[in-house]
Amino acid sequence: MDLGLTGKRAIVTGASRGIGLAVARGLAAEGAAVALVARTAADLGTAAAAVADAVPGARTITVPTDTTDDAAVRAMVARVVDELGGVDVLVNCAARPAGGVAPPSLADLTDDAVHTEFDTKVVGYLRTARAVAPHMTAQGSGRIVNVSGLNARRTGSIAGTIRNVAVAALTANLADELGPHGVGVTVVHPGLVETERTPQVIADRTASTGRSEEQVRADLGAASSIRRMVTADEVADVVVFLASPRAVAVSGDAVGAGGGNRGAVHY
Repeated sequence: MDLGLTGKRAIVTGASRGIGLAVARGLAAEGAAVALVARTAADLGTAAAAVADAVPGARTITVPTDTTDDAAVRAMVARVVDELGGVDVLVNCAARPAGGVAPPSLADLTDDAVHTEFDTKVVGYLRTARAVAPHMTAQGSGRIVNVSGLNARRTGSIAGTIRNVAVAALTANLADELGPHGVGVTVVHPGLVETERTPQVIADRTASTGRSEEQVRADLGAASSIRRMVTADEVADVVVFLASPRAVAVSGDAVGAGGGNRGAVHY
């Protein structure tokens, strides 16, 4: 299927590693020009090189940006529009990864910790969407995909659940406001994803539990219907489709991408 992304201009935040990098690579493979956005210039340079290796001839630019800084976000979007000629796709993926350590209990959870999670993920996503929206509505088309997480549908992490539910609420509101102008907005909820962080996560849990690496890996995948962790590339496949004009029928909704959320019914 031709996703209709050839020649489109995309911004991917959190693009230096993990899901964000996989999404950038997937969009480039579909023919989009991609602006890779993250905080650290050196990491972005490595990521851009990885995209170039995977997709020879891909057009990419790197824009170091802290999405907790509204002025920096607006400057980033202005630069992308200037260098790429516009923006058709925004994928928000800049957030602290979940799943590495056990979340704090209520007694140990600080206000600052919740504020940091909320400012980085929820308000950060809002800032980027607010900056690109005028460009998308002016041209009458665009796609925004917010990468959140299955903590939105699970207990166990107060801050994680709060931030991910809030991203889903932000998504629905943006979809209703921007939809009449041709802009679709969706949220993707990955579960625990196999990324470059996974070997260290497994090693840490192996050391703390005394279980073998094979047992720990099985434990990590047990929450999904497919009984394994999905990969960053498998999540990216879902995101790239939702970022394409082919996904016009999907807007305002949440799409799970965790290999199935066992024991729960969502409707």
